[in-house]
Amino acid sequence: MFRSEGLSGKEQFDHWRELVGRSRASEVTSDHTDDFRAQMRRLELGPVTLLRTSFPPARFRRSARMVRRTDPEAYHLTLLLDGGLALTPGDGPTAAFGPGDLHLVHSSDPFDLRAFDARAIGPQERRIDAVGVDFPAALLPLPPRQLRDLLGRGFSGREGTPALLAEFLVGLDRQAALLGPGEAPRLGTVVVDLVAAWLARELAAEATLPEEARRRALLGEVRAFIRRNLHDPELSPSVIAGAHHISVSYLHRVFTQESQGETVAAWIRRQRLEHARRDLADPALRAVPIQAVAARRGMPRAADFSRAFRAAYGLPPSEHRRQALSAGGGTGE
Repeated sequence: MFRSEGLSGKEQFDHWRELVGRSRASEVTSDHTDDFRAQMRRLELGPVTLLRTSFPPARFRRSARMVRRTDPEAYHLTLLLDGGLALTPGDGPTAAFGPGDLHLVHSSDPFDLRAFDARAIGPQERRIDAVGVDFPAALLPLPPRQLRDLLGRGFSGREGTPALLAEFLVGLDRQAALLGPGEAPRLGTVVVDLVAAWLARELAAEATLPEEARRRALLGEVRAFIRRNLHDPELSPSVIAGAHHISVSYLHRVFTQESQGETVAAWIRRQRLEHARRDLADPALRAVPIQAVAARRGMPRAADFSRAFRAAYGLPPSEHRRQALSAGGGTGE
């Protein structure tokens, strides 16, 4: 994680600009270089790079000359979380994007991108927040010519497949510190599969995707659905299959193939226990009864929760909470 504390405004801007340019080469300027404050996290997922950044208003220009000089043949996907963006692709019309919008560009195309309307985080400090994904164009199993009309357009990340993609990217950034080295390449593949599924649906060309890519994209959608509904004790394979218009048997087959043999029910249970474990260690939730913590994660039966928790972590929930809060300077029950 790059944080700009301890550097002068100009030094912070130069360092942040260099980090951006590693995968998104462009001429970056800002009217705020004298007091520039920015943050950036880069997560390498095999050949895929995830960027999370917060920065003052700035301008990014990639000229035709820059394209001729260096072109990594990559796609750049951006999810805007806060602020505003105005993108002018080459000589084309300008498109404006707001919070929650996704847009895709190709490194072979010149562009002029302005970031503005940043949220205020202090009396004189404003920030744009965004998550970006950069990956080689060759990884996307869709012909580039089919995607020309989608490049530079804004798509809402609040519903449908774009919402699943947006949710996955934000969640991936939040979990960055917890990822093991073996997980990164697999998650990079999932990101590309979700992007491909989204674009294929925009083109009504899902059938052109390889079966493996469609299967992995479906798994990503299923997992996102499960995460959103962990609170529901009635969540089951039949409910999940019905929500995705597939048979229960196909759901089980896809899940076990792509999850190293782990079943749907086992994954749901593991997610519920892990969320409950984190809740129990949260000082802000120390006054919430353990049974209530379990119930909000879809496990209303106290005895079943306690037994499953002990089997997974080797100690009862109450002892885990006591140890976690004591280690963190809180007070246990």
